[in-house]
Amino acid sequence: MIDPRATIDPTACIGADVEIGPWTIIGAGVEIGDGTRIASHVVVKGPTRIGRNNRIFQFASVGEDTPAFAYQGEPTTLSIGDSNVIREGVTIHRGTVQATGTTVIGNHNLLMAYVHVGHDCLLGDHIIMANNSSASGHVTVGDWANIGGYAGVPQFRSIGAHTHIAGMSLVLKDVPAYVTVSGHPAGAVGLNEEGMRRRSVGAPAVAALREAYRVMYRRGNTVQEALAKLADAANAFPEVKLFVDSVSQSRWGIVRGRAESAAS
Repeated sequence: MIDPRATIDPTACIGADVEIGPWTIIGAGVEIGDGTRIASHVVVKGPTRIGRNNRIFQFASVGEDTPAFAYQGEPTTLSIGDSNVIREGVTIHRGTVQATGTTVIGNHNLLMAYVHVGHDCLLGDHIIMANNSSASGHVTVGDWANIGGYAGVPQFRSIGAHTHIAGMSLVLKDVPAYVTVSGHPAGAVGLNEEGMRRRSVGAPAVAALREAYRVMYRRGNTVQEALAKLADAANAFPEVKLFVDSVSQSRWGIVRGRAESAAS
């Protein structure tokens, strides 16, 4: 299961039924969970913990130091959950002591070819990042988010759960849960209706989210006015509460309508 041409540090901890291809390098302080398959020409540096049943394809670089100038070689970590697919040429950097000290990737995520996940990022579960999309340092991505090819997210931004980022978008503000954004810079263009359909969100919740979107984006309210008007709906629908919470917790302000973004 482990090719003899692979180089594995004696301190690495390899689980049961792990496959490691030729010319792959597994460094010191790496833990690999049961059933994980790593192709040829992969580099995994530690301290990094990789869970069970992951697939890592050729030429991926997992757990490398960040190039951030603030990083001075301090011990930091990367944690990857279970059942993730990490495709060709993906780069994932460990954290920095200036932040949380760790980069975290959850479970059941798909990182397509040449995706970059920067230092101190926090990715949830069931996320898709398409080819060449990039999350800079300190980015938070919620569960079930879908980030299109070549899309870019600068440092410290937050991508809410169940969102859709259109391909080649530049996301300069936080994206509320369930919202679809597009453009350069990205602006809100509606809800992620396809994502809600795929996850069988009930009709009453969908209707409540559509009204919440109109209150936030279409009625001329300030963010604070919109949040106040959505308090009852947030109590009635967990989906609206997730939307409201993602807005109220925004650090950088939320994306606005695409026309507003283009004019800014």
